[in-house]
Amino acid sequence: MAGEALSDNLGFAWIDSERGGRTGYPEVVYCLGKTVDQAEAVICRMREKGIPVLGTRAQGELAERIRRRYPEAMYDETAGILTVGEFCGPEERKGLVTVVAAGTSDLPFAAEAARTAEFFGSKTALVADVGIAGIHRLFGRLEEIRKARVIVAAAGMEGALPGVIAGLVRAPVIALPTSVGYGASFGGLSALLGMLTSCAPGISVVNIDNGFGAGYQANLINHIGERIS
Repeated sequence: MAGEALSDNLGFAWIDSERGGRTGYPEVVYCLGKTVDQAEAVICRMREKGIPVLGTRAQGELAERIRRRYPEAMYDETAGILTVGEFCGPEERKGLVTVVAAGTSDLPFAAEAARTAEFFGSKTALVADVGIAGIHRLFGRLEEIRKARVIVAAAGMEGALPGVIAGLVRAPVIALPTSVGYGASFGGLSALLGMLTSCAPGISVVNIDNGFGAGYQANLINHIGERIS
């Protein structure tokens, strides 16, 4: 085991290759803040060990490098999600996580949530541009949204969308505040506080712009019966 542990140590990073055994899901690579060389080295070492890779906040330069090494790699530029290998194939995905974005500007964070939940084994749907400023658009997609087992609602500005949705559906709602908005939104703080103080029941809240965390939590809820058993 000592030799195995040493092989996981890259000097600047120590890969948690046992996380999948402990938690059921492999380590995820947060690419932002790493150099391209560092992120590439981590991803390549994980693939050498047979670990499927989900990279978040990945930039195009890193994606191009990885795709040259691994042609099967997939990159969603909007979500900033880079994947190499599959944790769960399309035919194995279950349930339904629906990610709802208030506006087009919220899409990067909503897409990050959707791609994360999908990677870890959930069927997903993305409903875009249904914020409360044009609430008729939300009502027009409500039948579709109600089919979800778990809902992620991404919104900036005053962050009202999750509370509205929670009052209309039976599924749990994960509120995803975004940093979208004018100056008084304080980089997403107003949305975060609005979601935390929502009077609608059934809402949980993740950190500002944390699409990965929202998607991960939604997938856990979607699969909770299987994980308990």
